[in-house]
Amino acid sequence: MEFSGLKTTVVGLWSVLLGILAITAGVRGQQTDEGNFISIDCGIPDGSSYTDDGTKITYTSDAQFIDAGVNHNISADRMTTSLPRQQSSLRSFPNGPRNCYTLKPVKQGQKYLIRAFFLHGKYDGNADVSIQFDLHLGVNLWKTMNISNTSLVDSTETMAIASADFVSVCLINKGHGTPFISSLELRPLKNTLYPAVNSTSSLVLSARRNFGKKDGTILRYPDDPKDRIWIPFRNDPFWSDISTTNEVDHEKDDPFEVPRTVLQAAAVPVNSNNLSFYWWAGSSDETRLTYHYFMHFAEIQDEHRTFNININGDFWYGPVTPLYRMSLTVYTTSAGNLYWYNISLLATASSTFPPSINAIEIYSVMLISANETNVQDVKAVMAIKEHYNVKRNWMGDPCAPIEYAWDGLDCNSNTNSDKPRIISLNLSSSGLTGDLIQEFAELKVIENLDLSYNNLTGSIPDFLAELSSLKVLNLTGNKFSGSIPSALLERNSTGSLILRVEVIGSTTCDIDNSCKMEKKKKKIAIPILAIVIVVLLGLLLVVVFIVCRMRRRQQGLVLGTAVRPQNENYFLQQVDHEDYPLQLENRRFAYMELQKITNNFNHIIGKGGFGSVFHGYLENGTQVAVKTRSQSSTQGTKEFLAEAKLLTRVHHKNLVSLVGYCKDGNYLALVYEYMSQGSLHDHLRGKPAYIKVLSWRERLQIALESAQGLEYLHTGCRPTIVHRDVKTSNILLNHNLEAKIADFGLSKAFQSDVHSHISTAVVGTPGYLDPEYYQTYQLNEKSDVYSFGVVLLELITGQPPLLPARGEGHIVQRVGPKVAQGNIDDVVDARLQGAYDVNSVWKTLDIALMCTAQSSVQRATMGDVVMQLKESLALQIAWNQHHYTETVDISLNSVFEIADVGKLSVVEGPSAR
Repeated sequence: MEFSGLKTTVVGLWSVLLGILAITAGVRGQQTDEGNFISIDCGIPDGSSYTDDGTKITYTSDAQFIDAGVNHNISADRMTTSLPRQQSSLRSFPNGPRNCYTLKPVKQGQKYLIRAFFLHGKYDGNADVSIQFDLHLGVNLWKTMNISNTSLVDSTETMAIASADFVSVCLINKGHGTPFISSLELRPLKNTLYPAVNSTSSLVLSARRNFGKKDGTILRYPDDPKDRIWIPFRNDPFWSDISTTNEVDHEKDDPFEVPRTVLQAAAVPVNSNNLSFYWWAGSSDETRLTYHYFMHFAEIQDEHRTFNININGDFWYGPVTPLYRMSLTVYTTSAGNLYWYNISLLATASSTFPPSINAIEIYSVMLISANETNVQDVKAVMAIKEHYNVKRNWMGDPCAPIEYAWDGLDCNSNTNSDKPRIISLNLSSSGLTGDLIQEFAELKVIENLDLSYNNLTGSIPDFLAELSSLKVLNLTGNKFSGSIPSALLERNSTGSLILRVEVIGSTTCDIDNSCKMEKKKKKIAIPILAIVIVVLLGLLLVVVFIVCRMRRRQQGLVLGTAVRPQNENYFLQQVDHEDYPLQLENRRFAYMELQKITNNFNHIIGKGGFGSVFHGYLENGTQVAVKTRSQSSTQGTKEFLAEAKLLTRVHHKNLVSLVGYCKDGNYLALVYEYMSQGSLHDHLRGKPAYIKVLSWRERLQIALESAQGLEYLHTGCRPTIVHRDVKTSNILLNHNLEAKIADFGLSKAFQSDVHSHISTAVVGTPGYLDPEYYQTYQLNEKSDVYSFGVVLLELITGQPPLLPARGEGHIVQRVGPKVAQGNIDDVVDARLQGAYDVNSVWKTLDIALMCTAQSSVQRATMGDVVMQLKESLALQIAWNQHHYTETVDISLNSVFEIADVGKLSVVEGPSAR
């Protein structure tokens, strides 16, 4: 019998250590104070509350726990008499990528059970839905919710330790429908319960089944003081039930405390000495999870039962002999990861009665990320938010995941040992009023604090000078009174702190430690002067623009007279102007000009999906690459124009520059700057022209420069541009081995900044293609991140993404087992001959594996990749300087880029794994 409603997936090798606990002590009279429960009915009016008829638990509105969302009631035709009142309303979140409930008060370090319910109920009028969103507990993925039936209640439950004095439950919009929630519950647990719940892992409920409840009653509070929900599990006609009214005891420190009502009933087989059931966790090719099992037994008939436990036909543990009216639990101490569980209880030869079982609990393991923001910083910024009633989408963890970091707040990157810390807080023009509160002093590593243009009053507090890391303090535009603390003035005079304290109104606190009247004329004159300067600059730019356009138009007339395009109107009609609204401003070449430039297309230097690439020289001797479209090319006019137009609007030192284009009749060509050292693919694959093996430092420099180009496309362009075909053959190198991203024919621009993804046909190169994009048709910048992660693995190993002839699978699969063994030499390209810093390689390998995570939400951003690669490069440069006597060849640009890193983190080698 498959456990009803279970859809969780898992696969792998089973590894368990079993323990048996004989549990003695009474459960009667044990109660949890219901006053410590947090019970939220989402979507009911602010300030309202009621008592549930069944549990007698009081439920309150969610308005005090969240600042976003829209209240709804489910459709009348989805209401039933058996539906709990909590599921008749809900809160949806149509805006923002992350919306979080803040559950408090809780006690830091205590274990809690947190449970959420979801019923769509056709609240928006849609009877057929397919909604998917992620549920996070703090920064950790709790569960991906898949809602496909508007009449069914979905739920999920977890047990975790509170890392702060509040618990965050966040709904993450993945672009597959609007997230929503019906109710949310938090229950305190004793810290001795469920030892598998600790600081590094939480448990997510997969099944909690009560075997002996024949009448089908669901048990929860007050029968279970912890308010765990026990669902009946029957297998008629093969099972029967036995029960007692006698008390069943357990020990005082029992780690499970199964409620008395559950222990007083059990299932036994009918006409058999074998009691079997099975559970399907999911197919072997789905998401892999690990599982803990807790099997609960109690002998309630004073009979002799002895049995062994088999899993999938193999002996697992035994013999098990439950004691009379004493609870006993057989459980895993190490989580297993099979995807099919056929569990059999087999009576031994000495047993006089068949086996029995009272209940079972199955949990998947949720690993706790180390990326949570430092608790002290979290408490401080949460107090600041509440005190000043900051009106921003400040929910969940302030720094992590990085894509959901709070607006106006910057954090340093966490290392293997440290949690992220807040280093910059910008609350300029945020409506802050009153005095500066002490909690600002708790941001111990903050470097930049901007509180300008608010209505802050009172004196400037002395504790600001105690923030030793503070480099910039901007208090301009407030209404402070009194003198500036001498310690702040001293730090300003020594240059360790930049202090800005000009005050709005009749007084100004300047750096002379005094407050004085300020002349209004000066205040007026400066803005007027600035406006005049801006207007004059604007007029100058207009004049320059007009002159340039006239010159370019004249140049075009001279250069374009050889052959005029025959179908220019048709060419323009093929353009999707909504996707490509820009006009081409680069030089336009005629076909005859390209013949001359390329010496009649004599020297071919490459081929791609668009066509052949030829080497050429402009009139002034500048070398160029001319990419022509062949008649058999799968890329047509739209792809040609897409690449041309994109390169006219993006300009970055690590993107190949477009010199001009040719649209002459049906002839299409793009003219680029010439990259004399070919592609990264040429160097890694041993093309004869590039027989020199790239050193590890050269590879890191190429990786960093390529990452900077992608980061610019993702964050420097508005809207975001996704390349869609990142690979080593599209990373070109100039004579200095400076890397530039090329080939933008498949690139896609988001329609606006508010979209987290776009739905589009799947394109790209096998081996580099993001598997999530391939499966969902949902494209975002993390698809480029995955492809770049593959490029990093190529740089590390020297191997191509796919080796089909050798049957070794994808590069991610090939590298994984070697990483697990902890020997970096087995991973690194043998041609490097050990000439690398081990810490640098490990760090780069960690980046690559983070980029190639199966789920896009677990991948780094290109900004993170750039930062980490700078640190890797700095480690290698330091290693080179130590190991080689000759001068290290490093450009000034590289020095300046590495100088931005600051303090370098130490990366552990194989021993740390």
